[in-house]
Amino acid sequence: MKHSGHEEFLRATPVIDHDHPAVRRQALALAKGCTGDVEVARSCFTFVRDEIHHSWDSKENPVTLSASAVLEHKTGYCFAKSHLLAALLRANAIPAGFCYQRLKNHSDVGPAYYLHGFNAVWLEEYGWYRADARGNRAGVNAAFTPPDEQLAFVPTEPGEADLAGIFSDPLPEVVHLLSTSADFLDVRRNLTDPGE
Repeated sequence: MKHSGHEEFLRATPVIDHDHPAVRRQALALAKGCTGDVEVARSCFTFVRDEIHHSWDSKENPVTLSASAVLEHKTGYCFAKSHLLAALLRANAIPAGFCYQRLKNHSDVGPAYYLHGFNAVWLEEYGWYRADARGNRAGVNAAFTPPDEQLAFVPTEPGEADLAGIFSDPLPEVVHLLSTSADFLDVRRNLTDPGE
C-alpha cells in the first residue's frame, strides 16, 4: 500500500514505537483475517478502546507514554491510548495522526479546562477519519463507524473546542506531561489547558 504524502503519519518514533516487537506482533494479530483498511483499523481501535484501561477511570499506574509501554501495562490516559492506536495502525501501513479537543473539566481535580487527545486515521475510501479510543463509560460511547464520526466527546459548552489540525507527532506538552508525572493523579492535576 503506497501512501504518497502521508509518510510522516507512518513513521516510527520513540513514542509511536511500532518497530517494537511486541507492538508489531499485536498489530499483525489484530489484522489477521481482516480484509481492507477499514476492518484492520476497526480491529485496532476496538482493542485499544476495550482492552487498554483509561488510567483515570481505573485509577491505575504507571503513567505510560510510548505505545509499547501502554501495551505492556494495559493502561494509559487518552493521549497514551492514542499513541498505541497510532502505532498499531502504522504497523499495518495505515497512516495515523493525532487530534485534540479543549474540554471543560467536570471533576474537582485539575484545571477548569483540559486537553483531550485522540486519533485521525487515513482510510482509502473516506480520507481522514477521527476516532477516539479513550474507553467507554457512563456518558461516553465512542465507536468506529466510518464515514460517521462517533467521538467520546463533542465540544458544546462555552470554552470547549475542537483544535484544528491533524498532527503526525503528539504535542510536546503531552509528551512532557506523561514523561514527568509521578502517577495517574499527578497527570490529572497537571493536565494542559490549550486555551491558556
